[in-house]
Amino acid sequence: MRSHNILIFTALLAFAVPTLSVPLHAQEVSAGQAAQISVTGEGVVMAAPDMATVTLGVTSSDKTAKAAMDANSVALAAVLENLKAAGIKSADMQTSGLSLQPEWDSNSAGNGRTIGGYTARNRLTVRVRVLDKLGAVLDAAVKDGANTLDGVEFGVAEPGPLLDAARVRAVTNARKRAEVITGAAGVRLGQIAAITEGGGYSQAPRGAMFARAEMDSVPVEAGEISFAVNVNISWYLTQ
Repeated sequence: MRSHNILIFTALLAFAVPTLSVPLHAQEVSAGQAAQISVTGEGVVMAAPDMATVTLGVTSSDKTAKAAMDANSVALAAVLENLKAAGIKSADMQTSGLSLQPEWDSNSAGNGRTIGGYTARNRLTVRVRVLDKLGAVLDAAVKDGANTLDGVEFGVAEPGPLLDAARVRAVTNARKRAEVITGAAGVRLGQIAAITEGGGYSQAPRGAMFARAEMDSVPVEAGEISFAVNVNISWYLTQ
């Protein structure tokens, strides 16, 4: 009798275990296969620049290395003084890229080269925080020393609020695109599964230089700067 009861209990247990495990397995598969949609949205905000970064160069040549360096130092010092007189603060000026290179000449015999002189170069980066003074600043820089102009790049001193506005537009754009797609497919957007930002960037126009010797100041056009942000949003889909 006892052996008979054990057999019955074993049989019941064999049927009971699969019955309990099936619903758990079904829930895991269902959750793992939930349909989603991922859409990328872009937000762009335009703004007028309120500052400019000017890159200037001072190049000096002479017969000896010392003479070239001394001439370069004198010219650079004159540029710095002129910029300060034009209202540029010391904190908004930075020198970089100092170099000294020999100038090679072929000798008369044609069997070698000799050093005919030296060229010293120095680069100066200037931040102009009042754009109305930009033309006058460029004039001051080239008046006594700067003889190369590598470019003018316009910018915004506080880009944070503009990038935040672009983020809001990017999210709105992503949702609108997702609603169009799901509406056409006959489904609806559910909860958000994930949001990632692809990064923000700005695109500034570079100032065109139209310099003539007789001009009182160099004319420049600042244009507008675009601030763009991309976001990728994933939604669960519902019927």
